[in-house]
Amino acid sequence: MSYLDVHEVTAGYQPGIDVLQGLSLQAESGAFVAIIGPNGAGKSTLLRTIFGLLHPHRGRITLDGLDITMQSPHKIKQLGVGFIPQGINIAPHLTVEENLKLGAWTFRSNARLVRQRLDEIYTRFPVLAERRRVRATELSGGQARLLSIARELMSEPCLLLVDEPTAGLAPHLAEHIYELLSSIHQRSGSTIVLVDQHMEAAIAIADYVYLLALGQIKAHGPSETFTPTRVRELIQASLLGV
Repeated sequence: MSYLDVHEVTAGYQPGIDVLQGLSLQAESGAFVAIIGPNGAGKSTLLRTIFGLLHPHRGRITLDGLDITMQSPHKIKQLGVGFIPQGINIAPHLTVEENLKLGAWTFRSNARLVRQRLDEIYTRFPVLAERRRVRATELSGGQARLLSIARELMSEPCLLLVDEPTAGLAPHLAEHIYELLSSIHQRSGSTIVLVDQHMEAAIAIADYVYLLALGQIKAHGPSETFTPTRVRELIQASLLGV
């Protein structure tokens, strides 16, 4: 059994309008899975459904054998799942350190562990250590994105869901984010599911790839099998209904 198993899930935001249409995918423990596809394919909807922000109309989602299909985000978070949504997800009027402490709410009563995790984050993100007393409103866009990621890492999730982490960033900052995700995976051994429109960059750091179009999985396999030419052909065929 896979660590994460999404089985024939149908989900959408309006009754009768399904974004995900009987979608199935798996992620083994410790895998780095990239989900790629064109705009409107349902990639972000899939992550929101896994994390409990959207409940499926049909299908089942299990985490390490436990059915989490209808669980709330609060409960799913307690099971060791982290979610980094698209864009900047921080409390702007709190300091960097106060934001990081928000990421430790599942063990907030353990002051010693909170301090330990803070020290680990500051070692990994020196720029945040330098600005720990600064309000988030004073951070640059790249620093704010790093804070969004670092806050989610405070809980050391077993499964990390990442939605378009480089959207709107300059190329050099985007490259840094990809290097960071790869490093997190190598150091922690966490299972990572990454949704991204920058297909070549996502494929380059992933172990396994799913190509999603029109709410369905159109192809999947080891990342090395997804060459740029094959990806283009798959997307063209999917959009044309071939």
